[in-house]
Amino acid sequence: MLDTLFSVKDHVVLITGGSRGIGKELASAFASRSARVIIAGRNKETLNKAANEINTSSNSVSSEVCDVSRSDDVEALVDSVMSQYGKIDTLVSVAGVNKRMKAEAYTEEDYDSITNINAKGAWIVAQTVGRQMITQGSGSIINVDSLNTYAPLRGTTPYAMSKASVLMMTRGLANEWGRHGVRVNSIAPGFILTDLTKKVWADETMKAWGKTNTPLERLGTVSDLIGAAIFLASDASQFMTGQTLRVDGGFTAGINWPIDL
Repeated sequence: MLDTLFSVKDHVVLITGGSRGIGKELASAFASRSARVIIAGRNKETLNKAANEINTSSNSVSSEVCDVSRSDDVEALVDSVMSQYGKIDTLVSVAGVNKRMKAEAYTEEDYDSITNINAKGAWIVAQTVGRQMITQGSGSIINVDSLNTYAPLRGTTPYAMSKASVLMMTRGLANEWGRHGVRVNSIAPGFILTDLTKKVWADETMKAWGKTNTPLERLGTVSDLIGAAIFLASDASQFMTGQTLRVDGGFTAGINWPIDL
C-alpha cells in the first residue's frame, strides 16, 4: 500500500531563487516527485539552463524572470502562475544574497543590495503569494532561514539581520494566516556545499573547523535539505506552522572544544 502522507504529486510549487544551488536542487526534487514546478530568478539564461537540466520526459519545470525586490515583478510572476495553474500549493522562498566583509566596510549600497532581496523580497513574495493562498483556503510557505539566526557569523552582519527578519516574518505570518489554512515555516541550513561556497570550504582550516563543530562530522549538501522541504510541503506537516527546521548536522546542538573526550 502506497503511503501518500508525504506526497506532493500535482502540487503547484513556486520556487524563487530556483536557478542554482539550493533552489535548483529543491526544484528538481519536487519535479521528480510529480509536482508542477515553477522556478523564478533574475537571469533568464540561467533560469532556462536550470529548467532544461531538470526537465525529463516525465516531469516539466517552467521558469519565470522575477526580481523579488520589485513588487511589480512579483505581481506579474504570481499572476502568470495563477493563470496557468489556478493555484499555488507551495511557495519555497530561496532567493537570497550575501557579501562577507567587516561591518564597518559595508556601504549603503551593499546593505541595500542584501536586505532588498533577503528581507524586503522575501516579504513581498510571501505577502503576494499569501493573498492567493488565503483566497484558496490552503497553502504552505517555506522560507529559507539561516544558521545566522542562531548565532551570527563574523563578517555577515547585514545578512544575519536580513535573515532574522525572515525568522520573525515566518512566525508572524504563521500567527496571522493559520486561520485561513495557510502554514508558514522555514528551513535553516547549516554549512551547505554549493557552487557559491565551495571556494570557502576548499580551505583546509575552514573544512576542519566545520567538521569539528558539526556533530555529524561533515558539511551538508543541497540534497540534505530535500527531506525537510518535502515534509513541510506535504500533509505530513499539516499541524506545523511558525516553526524553523534547522538542517545543520547538529551544529546548533552545542559548542565543541579542541579536547578529545
